[in-house]
Amino acid sequence: MTDAGDEAMWRRPAEGAAPPPAMAPGPEQMQYSGPPPTVRPPQYPMPAPLIQPLPPPRQLPAQDHQAIDLEERQAQLVSLGVAIAAGVLMLLLVLLVAIRRLAG
Repeated sequence: MTDAGDEAMWRRPAEGAAPPPAMAPGPEQMQYSGPPPTVRPPQYPMPAPLIQPLPPPRQLPAQDHQAIDLEERQAQLVSLGVAIAAGVLMLLLVLLVAIRRLAG
């Protein structure tokens, strides 16, 4: 299971035995030597940034607001129709399950 050497470290020393070897210095005995020295990177010439003027923005195509409003209304009607159909289907399924429970 466990090696006898592992357990020997935790046993009490025998009476009259030699003191254990000195431990490594603790944190209170050590001195902080400071951060390592830093070295600046070598200087090298950077090319000047190339700044070019941007072209003027292009004109956006004209929008037909009435056609957009009409398409939005049609899409809203389709979405409403799908939601109503899904609600009716869910209601029918709930009624079917309830009738089967009461009949069975």
